[in-house]
Amino acid sequence: MNFDIELVGKIGSMALIDKQNNILDYTLIARLSSELKPGYIWVTSGAAETGRLDYIKRNGKELDGNKEDVKTDYSSQGQSILMSTYREFVDSKYSLRQVLVEHQHFNDAQKREHLKSMLIRAKEQNAIPIINYNDAISTEESRRFEIQSLKADHDKVVECVDNDETATQIACLVKAKNLLILTSADGIYKDATDPSTLISEISGKDIYEVLQNITECENYCHGASRAGANGAKAKLEYIKDAVKIGTKVTIANAKYSIKDILSGNAKATRIGVR
Repeated sequence: MNFDIELVGKIGSMALIDKQNNILDYTLIARLSSELKPGYIWVTSGAAETGRLDYIKRNGKELDGNKEDVKTDYSSQGQSILMSTYREFVDSKYSLRQVLVEHQHFNDAQKREHLKSMLIRAKEQNAIPIINYNDAISTEESRRFEIQSLKADHDKVVECVDNDETATQIACLVKAKNLLILTSADGIYKDATDPSTLISEISGKDIYEVLQNITECENYCHGASRAGANGAKAKLEYIKDAVKIGTKVTIANAKYSIKDILSGNAKATRIGVR
């Protein structure tokens, strides 16, 4: 099977934050950034939380006001910090391109093709796309209304409710060989309180069997790492679209290097046809 892009990677908000000091984990970002290269597409969460922590640092308090307004203001503040941090640590011989997406970029055929072409061109132009959902200008209310309207006319609608879904849809769009979901856990567990129950592989003789086994593993997943997150069960549901096109999916801990994860030298949950 031919693939246009080697890797689509995604890192979650909680994996990016040094919880002890309430700042971005610069060591982690530096390590991961040093591995990024053309042919990789990086989906990063963390804009809102980064902006929140930066605002508190500079003002000594959190923002007050409407929840949507606060999220918008934090996200717009955090985006610039995230991009400047990635730019600092990505190899200087590579260009870096910020791409802010919304659900309509995946549900409109013309916009979808435009996004695909831009992402694939980046590989040939020695550039690395850094993608995030455009929280700074997309409110929950407007998104919900637009998605409801789309569902009236389409059987399948991409909602991009979180960056696990966004990363999966990017992987499908560009036919990625690998989809890597980085979290603060080693993968999917039968019992989230017992590290020995890590599910190292979800596989099958064909795609249909893999999808069936993914659904079975969803029964082990309960809760989420933070308020507003959708948890491991949602991750498994989202990545099914990537599995259907033959993409190898890995859910792993951000503490490991990309190289070690992809080579099988780090703990992870690996998903795909045997």
